[in-house]
Amino acid sequence: MSEIEDPVDDLEVSRPKTWAAGVPAVAHAMQYSLGQTSPRRTALTLMAVNQVKGFDCPGCAWPEDKHRHKNEYCENGAKHVNDEATSRRVTREFFAEHSVADLDERSDYWLNQQGRLTEPMVKRPGGTHYEAIGWDDAFELMGDELNGLASPDEAMFYVSGRLNNEAAFLLQLFARAYGTNNLPDCSNMCHESSGAGLGQTLGIGKGSVQLDDIHHSDLIFVVGQNPGTNHPRMLTALEQTKKNGGRIIAVNPLPEAGLMRFKNPQTPRGVVGNGTKLADQFLQIRAGGDLALFQMLNRLLLESDDTTGDVLDHDYIATHTTGFDELSAHLRGVTWEQVLEATGLTRAEIEQVHEQVLASKSVIVCWAMGLTQHRHGVPTIREIVNFLMLRGNIGKPNAGVCPVRGHSNVQGDRTMGIWEQPPPWTETMEAEFGFSSPKAVGFDSVHGVHAMREGRAKVFVGVAGNFVRAMSDSAATEEALRGCSLTVQISTKLNRSHTVVGETALILPTLGRSDRDVQASGLQYVTVEDSMSCVHRSHGKLPPASKDLLSEVAIVCRLAQATLGEAPAIPWSEFEADYDTIRDRIGRVVPGFGDFNKRIKKPGGFTLPNPVNEHVYRTPSGKATFTANDFDWLEAPPGHLILQSLRSHDQWNTIPYAMNDRYRGIHNARRIVMVNPADLEELGLTDGGTVDIVSVWEDGSERRAEGFTLLGYPAARGSAAAYYPETNVLVPLESVAADSNTPTSKGIVVRFEPWDE
Repeated sequence: MSEIEDPVDDLEVSRPKTWAAGVPAVAHAMQYSLGQTSPRRTALTLMAVNQVKGFDCPGCAWPEDKHRHKNEYCENGAKHVNDEATSRRVTREFFAEHSVADLDERSDYWLNQQGRLTEPMVKRPGGTHYEAIGWDDAFELMGDELNGLASPDEAMFYVSGRLNNEAAFLLQLFARAYGTNNLPDCSNMCHESSGAGLGQTLGIGKGSVQLDDIHHSDLIFVVGQNPGTNHPRMLTALEQTKKNGGRIIAVNPLPEAGLMRFKNPQTPRGVVGNGTKLADQFLQIRAGGDLALFQMLNRLLLESDDTTGDVLDHDYIATHTTGFDELSAHLRGVTWEQVLEATGLTRAEIEQVHEQVLASKSVIVCWAMGLTQHRHGVPTIREIVNFLMLRGNIGKPNAGVCPVRGHSNVQGDRTMGIWEQPPPWTETMEAEFGFSSPKAVGFDSVHGVHAMREGRAKVFVGVAGNFVRAMSDSAATEEALRGCSLTVQISTKLNRSHTVVGETALILPTLGRSDRDVQASGLQYVTVEDSMSCVHRSHGKLPPASKDLLSEVAIVCRLAQATLGEAPAIPWSEFEADYDTIRDRIGRVVPGFGDFNKRIKKPGGFTLPNPVNEHVYRTPSGKATFTANDFDWLEAPPGHLILQSLRSHDQWNTIPYAMNDRYRGIHNARRIVMVNPADLEELGLTDGGTVDIVSVWEDGSERRAEGFTLLGYPAARGSAAAYYPETNVLVPLESVAADSNTPTSKGIVVRFEPWDE
């Protein structure tokens, strides 16, 4: 598709929007979809996405309403499914025309726009181009390479959240039968801090609420999250919260249109009316100040209870928790001076929030990567748990913790055992399949890059992701992958990871979520787990993009056979032929999945049990744990700001669909940095000027991202924002959150220097 041009920056700026969705969202979704494929295919995908007999949208993990609309999709979901359903194709002739070096010079946008991959390709040692390879030869090459390693721990198997439960279970089964726990995944870069913080305090690294809880809660905090772009169907749920009399507090360094007002395009009010005001209060917090905010809210709760004796839930605290006295002593040392400096908020704003909390019988806190990608991300999650437990807002209706996941099955992949640590059901798996699984903790994503750079890992297999662009420290990540003897990407479309290659490189094209999957036993379906632990079916509807595609299940099964042979005796061919046989085994191995094949056929699927809602806490004490978290926030020295990376509205994870960010009023450019006009003036900088962004770190190192346009924008004072993956280069591998090892992409101390073109 050589007629597609690499985009050229030509920045245009308009006023940021004060509402989200409405008719423009529908128009933009249709415009993009029809630019990818025919009206008929567009209709087929949109009428099937998120429906009981259709396929799950890969765009995000927000759950489907049990009373779902026939148009149960959002603007970005429509773009994503039709981006996958595109009529464009990448063939062997394309790879003959474009060398790997040429492809590496192209933009992320251009690579994605070329279309669906159609047959296996290989870049051989010393080669400059990918060339076609048969499936059997590809699997033989991979098997020989894996079996030739000095240790199974020299191989890594990276997974993104697009992978379905069945393929994820088989991949971890293969990796562990092969002999390694090197199963890094995209959780390592996003919600690992959530899992760590929740696991330490509540004993399970998942949220505790369901969609009906969101609808009927008295008070919902939406913290460090932009649902209008990243989880747009959440706006419909928040609209229902408001209709039922609930209140919403938004906490974010940037004002986001989706949290101001929502015009639901499925209702008359959303088409011709003013829509629904969502946030009752907006706290424009400094980046990284959330820990300080919740510590002060918790101190205020203690002080209010000192006066009345009925603010805290003393019965819950006494019966179900431990550590309260230590927390109480710690919080009383938190000062207003510290908190106001860390948050940039006023005392009146925080006291107003406190009054709303006192007036609410049920409270939910929702969050995303605005909290998790800080050095103190885990303590922040723990402090939110403290906040909810103080008034008994754990384990009761319409209250609880709600980490909002991004990728559609990122939570399901972890449930299925995609984890660098041995899963808690390891012994059951070993007994079921008759082998001894490795016990040593494997590489997560950050440790995996270190291992590849140091020669301790030599084979990288990426499934359904774009590791090069998802990881921090772009230069180090690329260096690491180029040092491998073999890199393998199992993908539907081209991305940057296909251009950063090892000595030998394979591209293995796979079916998309929207494609029909027919195996020896007939038409198959797969399953996914949403952000609220509901497991449901996904049936592809479209003819595959090529007759040469294999499903992810088939690829894993054939790779396992090529590598392991018959030892151990795992029925890989049977699994490939009939996915029911995989679910039978999952039901016997993974807790909560008993009678899987029967239960999954129920419309809407089933919800996995959460012990927290039964006041069962799998912590060392057997109780929910209050924690005294050291007061921490990121302070920028004079002449510096705190930069957070984020994505634009026309972007899905690492891939931009266009060069626009419509809700923020930014068009035709991505190398921009948003800064409060008062900060620009104080720093002696000019709106529209071009600068290099230089990050500075405690070890004295610096990183540079060149050629960014300054844009005066209503960001929190002392904070700035720019898009990833362009700014991933600024975060060194060593800068990670304590306890979770998550890159600190939301807490980057930066200064701006004149751009020397």
